[in-house]
Amino acid sequence: MPTRSPLPLLCLATVLSAQAPSTTTEAMAKLSFMRGTWVGEASGVAMDGSRYKVTQTERMGPLLGGDIILVEGRGYKADGSTGFNAFGVVSYSAQTKTYEFRSYAMGYAGTFTLTPTAGGYTWDIPIGPGVIRYTATVKDGVWHEVGDRIFPGAAPVRTFEMTLKRTGDTDWPGANPVAFTAK
Repeated sequence: MPTRSPLPLLCLATVLSAQAPSTTTEAMAKLSFMRGTWVGEASGVAMDGSRYKVTQTERMGPLLGGDIILVEGRGYKADGSTGFNAFGVVSYSAQTKTYEFRSYAMGYAGTFTLTPTAGGYTWDIPIGPGVIRYTATVKDGVWHEVGDRIFPGAAPVRTFEMTLKRTGDTDWPGANPVAFTAK
């Protein structure tokens, strides 16, 4: 079977992205409050049911001209070791008019819908007939986020909570790209 060239797909992607760059740019600008470095306390319930408490750090920055936001989260235990590590990519589809959050954490990965709100955002992880719903508010340089396990007919159970303060700007990940070198 002949190998197909990726060129037609690349051309299609280029045409589609050229049709609505301001839509994506405007959509991603709604999430500009996320950018920067953040530090604070987080606590929750681990997969094995044990409780944990960490010093949570997050850094978020734009890439691809602002079309995506990269997120790195690290939770440090009292002894300084890493107790939690996650990486995410937030993007916007002009075609579906939805935000996508691709998350990688502790050996798990998934793609979820992120919904901006007036003061933050929400996103859900489906678990059987229920969800774990993360709800964040960001105001005056404070990011507060909770995670609740929600099943039909049952009261929500809080599984995660963090309160972070914005500590500054970051040029991550766009800083220091590989430089062009003429041949």
